[in-house]
Amino acid sequence: MKLAIGGFDGMHYAHQKLFSLSDKILIIEKSSSLTPFKTKCEYTVLPCDFYNLDEIKQLTYLEFINKIKKEFNPTTIVIGYDFKFGKNRLGTPEILKKYFDVIIIDEIKIDNVGVHSRIIREFIKEGKIKKATKFLNHLYKIKATQIKGQGIGKNELLPTINLKPIYNYTIPKNGVYLTLLNKEPSITFIGIRSTDNNFSIETYIIDNGELIIDNGELFELEFLDFLRKIRKFNNIKELKTAIIRDKEKAIEYFKKENYDIK
Repeated sequence: MKLAIGGFDGMHYAHQKLFSLSDKILIIEKSSSLTPFKTKCEYTVLPCDFYNLDEIKQLTYLEFINKIKKEFNPTTIVIGYDFKFGKNRLGTPEILKKYFDVIIIDEIKIDNVGVHSRIIREFIKEGKIKKATKFLNHLYKIKATQIKGQGIGKNELLPTINLKPIYNYTIPKNGVYLTLLNKEPSITFIGIRSTDNNFSIETYIIDNGELIIDNGELFELEFLDFLRKIRKFNNIKELKTAIIRDKEKAIEYFKKENYDIK
């Protein structure tokens, strides 16, 4: 059995190269912010097992190896070139080779840039959504619950769904984004609301407007592209004009991308 081992935050393009040579994935969970916890399993067909880093970080590299042998009994370990393990990260690929067959994946690059989770996080923080998608090899997704908003959108602008992420995700920079909410074409605002100076994530579903769900049910917000920066408006009328313009641009985008838009 070939076992891939790593942190795998993002389950990105380079990780997928490891998975293509593996039968099973062992994820060492450590404060993931791209694909936290069990959400990683949504990006692979392989079975996933988890170790919490806090629970194993005091194991020596030999104790870690014995644990792997006892619990998984792999014939082959598949790792990235920079994989370290055991207390003080003293375990190396060369040590693993004494106990298993080892497949080491060299650094993988796109456009001459190494594919790493930290690079993808920076892309997202900078609003470079298409670059993040290219390096992830899938859309960046945030899971969230619906929370009560101000009611201004529904009454005076366009009805929006106010979202609260369920994990400590990497949040894109403040701005307006083209998104999918539960696979529905949508526009998402991220930033400080001019109406009350509070941070919010608000999504408008283009065809359906406001969607009400039961408390506790999850939304999945996927990011497609950055639409525009946040601007300061003098009044609700100016804000409404900008939102209508955003909607028109979004409809044009989704139709061009062959999404079903009325």
